[in-house]
Formats: sequence, C-alpha cells, structure tokens
Amino acid sequence: MQQGNVTALSITIFIILTVVLIGFLAGRDKASRSSVEEWSVGGRKFGGLLVWFLVGADLYTAYTFLGLTSTAFQAGSIAFFAIPYSVLAYFIAYFFLPKLWKVAKKFQLTTLADYARERFDSKLLSSLIAIVGVLMLIPYIDLQLSGIMDTLRVAGTGYINVTVVVITSFFLVALYTFFSGIKGPTYTAIIKDVLVWAIMLFMVASLPIIHFGGWTPMIDKVVTEAPQLLTIPESGPKGLMWFSSAAVVSSLALFMWAHAATGVFTARSADAIRKNSIFLPLYNVVLILVIFLGFIAFLVLPGDTDPRFALLTLIQTSYGGVAQGLAYSTIALASLIPCSIMAIGASNLFANNIYRDLINPRVKPAKLTMITRSMVFLVIGLALIFGLLFPTALVSLQLLGVSGMVQIFPAIVLSLFWQKQTKEATIIGLLVGLTVTFTVYGTGLSFGVYEGFWGLSANFLTLFILNPIFSAKTNHVAKFLFQNKKQHEPIRKGA
Repeated sequence: MQQGNVTALSITIFIILTVVLIGFLAGRDKASRSSVEEWSVGGRKFGGLLVWFLVGADLYTAYTFLGLTSTAFQAGSIAFFAIPYSVLAYFIAYFFLPKLWKVAKKFQLTTLADYARERFDSKLLSSLIAIVGVLMLIPYIDLQLSGIMDTLRVAGTGYINVTVVVITSFFLVALYTFFSGIKGPTYTAIIKDVLVWAIMLFMVASLPIIHFGGWTPMIDKVVTEAPQLLTIPESGPKGLMWFSSAAVVSSLALFMWAHAATGVFTARSADAIRKNSIFLPLYNVVLILVIFLGFIAFLVLPGDTDPRFALLTLIQTSYGGVAQGLAYSTIALASLIPCSIMAIGASNLFANNIYRDLINPRVKPAKLTMITRSMVFLVIGLALIFGLLFPTALVSLQLLGVSGMVQIFPAIVLSLFWQKQTKEATIIGLLVGLTVTFTVYGTGLSFGVYEGFWGLSANFLTLFILNPIFSAKTNHVAKFLFQNKKQHEPIRKGA
C-alpha cells in the first residue's frame, strides 16, 4: 500500500474531531438525557428536514459507498440492486411508517420490540425481536469500524497506528452518544450528509475527466474494454434471480433495523414521515453515480487491487492532499455517525426489551435511562472486539443480517393491518423463518436466490397456516391498534 498523505490525514482527523465536538455540544442541555424517550428518540420533536438528514445519515453509510464501488469493481452491474431496493423500501414505508409512528407516539414506544410487546401482549415476542435486532446489528456496526479502518489505513500508512486511532475514535463516539443521545448524531448528520452530496458529486464529475476526458469517453471505454460490467448474469449464484430477490428482501428489511426505526420515531408528526418517504429516494442519485466509480476503478487501477480498497485507492491516485482529505473525512463520518445511531438502537433494544421485559420489570425510569445509555459502551465495545478479531467475516455476516432482520417484517408491518394476527403464529413463523434462513446460508443451497427470501417465504407460509388455529382458540384482538374512528381522532391530532 502506498505511503499516506500528511495533508489528507491532517484534514481527516481535524474534521472527525470537529464533528465529535459538535456531537458533545448537541447534548449540553440536560433534557437530552432525562429519559429513555428523550435520549433515544429526542422526545419525538424533530421536523421533516432533520429527520431527512438523520435517516439519510443512518441508512447511507461508509459501507454503502465502499461496498457498492467494491461490488461494481468485482461484479459490475449486480451492484445496481441497491437502487430498486431503496426505491421499493420508501414506497412501502410510505404506507406503514406513519401508522407505526402514530401507535408509537400514543403509547410512548421507542423500539419495534416495544410495539410487538404491546400489539401482541407478549414479552416473549418482544425479546425475540430484540435479540434478533441486537445480534444482526453488531456486524453492521462492525462494517462501520471496517470503513473507518480502511480509510485511515490508506490516509495514514506510515504515520499512525490505525488500530489505536480507530479505537480512540469509536470510544469518543460512544462517549458523545452516551452524553448527547440521538441529538448528537442528528446534528452531526447534517455535516456528514452535506459532505456526502458535495464530495460524491465532485468525484463523479471530476474522475471521468481526470482519467478519460469526460463521461462519454469513459462509458465508451467500459463498453469496449469491460462490457461484462454492464450486464447482469442470467443465472449463477448472483444472477437475475439473486438481483430481484435481494432487492425485494432488502426493501422489506430496511426499516426493520433498530437504527432505522430510531430515526423514524424521532419525527414530530406522521406527515414528516410521509414526506421523508417521498424525498429520501433523492439519495439514489448519489448511489447510481457511486456505482460508476467502481467501473472507473476497474479501468484505472491495477488488476491486483484489493476490491475492498477500490474507492479509497482511486481517490489516492487521482487527487492531491486537500481533496483526498475531504473525501476520506466524508467516508470516515459515514462510518462514525451511523455507528452512533446503531448503538442507540441496539442499546435501546437490550435495555428496554431484554433487561426490563425479562430481567427487571420493576426497574425505575431513571435507572432504566442510565442502563440504556451505558449499554452504548458495551455495544460498541463488542463491535470493536468482533471486528478486530474477524475482519474478513463482516460483509457476509451483514448480508446474513439483512436476511435475519426481514423475518420480523410480518410481526411488525403485517400486524399493523391484520387485526386477528395471533402472537402464537407470529412467534412460530419468526422462528421458522430464522431457521430456514440460517440453514440455507449454512448449506449454501440457495439456488441463486437471496437467502432471506426462502426464510421470509417459510415465515409467511407458517403464519398463514397456523393463524386460524390460534385465532379460533384465543380470539386475540389488538384493541389498542384497531379502534373505532372516534377513538383514533386524538392520534391524528397528535400527528
């Protein structure tokens, strides 16, 4: 690996430390840590623009940019699956997130597991969803660790001990998250998102000019020298079936992640959620262009380049120190800020839905708030340890995480609209879906289809077969959700 650039490294560290300081300043008001609701979802006071920045920072991470360019560098147009998946996700979210927000607002719910507990009157289901959420989120946090480690490794080779700097950075993020709660990553997300738009658009405009004289010559060269990048295989382990099933499963899973739900619950109205579902797809403009950076890297970089470093190496070989520093700091912030939001989501699940629901139901609010905040250090610490010990397993585990998280979709989304959905059938369906998913993943017998698709199909099938049996016995009705029109009016006014 080439020697790092002092100017680029200095700019990267300066911007990271500045953003961390802003994260601390965001929580200077003691109210931001006065309760679990204030600390984790900001008292549900954020307007549409803040939610747009927060959810954008939450969902578009360093892994998004590094991973997409790496995939495009290796496998070409298969990387474009990220475009239909996010479009589908926001379309689906438009119909269920406002309703979910109304229920969460009325009953002061801060996690999806909270919703499951109240909807089905089941601490078992709540805890299962919390366990799945925490376990699937750890590898995702690890990928943010991997993103900043790779960035600092390229920027600081020969100048710093990357491991020490990364551990220090994540400790500072844990500290400001503990101190400021969701307000820290929300206000720093504005800086991150502005940088993402500015730097990524600058790169997609300048790199084709630097290396090919413009976009048209670049596309012509791809067509003549690497046409395989522009097509999706019709069959094979990652062909059209994988592309389609991955897009569908990922779209259903997107808002099942704890950090995505945390961002949604910060909104002050259901209307803010609807508007975000309309405008969040704007980020796809950046995603489409970022994939082309992978094509540029394929044409420009040596054939033995590690795909994991494709984007970072392209930056290093194309720009001077200042531009490198701005690009590296953007990617680093796209690691650290989502990590903070993810840690809040995971901590909230552990403290509220595992500790409170299963271990100490009578815990006092003040103690529960402190436990929730303190869990940030444990979550980020576990992610650091796991990421440093098993760095090569992160991407595959995150992909498995998507397949795992989508299994809670019937328990959350379907139950918002199906009055007689029973907890027994939902729990069994969830367990069957997880079992099938891990079995398909472990055996490799996916038949060219995304693993989560098989699990979700088994989940739905089990639910629909068993639900009439338990419904006849229990006649379970979620009265708090399916109320008459008059009872719903206070919820609409609150929105």
